[in-house]
Amino acid sequence: MRYFLLGLGFLCVALGVLGIFLPLLPTTPFLLLASYLFYQSSPKAHEWLLNHKRLGPCITDFQIDKAISWRVKAYSISLLWLTIFLSVVFVLETWWVRILLLAIAVAVTIHILSFKTKEE
Repeated sequence: MRYFLLGLGFLCVALGVLGIFLPLLPTTPFLLLASYLFYQSSPKAHEWLLNHKRLGPCITDFQIDKAISWRVKAYSISLLWLTIFLSVVFVLETWWVRILLLAIAVAVTIHILSFKTKEE
């Protein structure tokens, strides 16, 4: 079971990293789940994740303060809208899919902005 949880934790880390670049794939929930799975299966992997230069602050900021830094919010929302805009204008032809994608983007933006902003 320990190896299963460890493998699942690394899968969550990979999905979280992908979420940095793919706007509709969430980063923080996958990293929080990875942290929990590592905590349950491998203290060494848990420490590695929490002490990671790029991923660690995202996890600890959210676990401690339930907050997201202004820089992360701005980056996430900018990348989200850039990708959605390009998809709606250049890729999609069906009007209802365009509207659905824009509605999802609005909902994700509201969700991101609903978290407290961590002072840097």
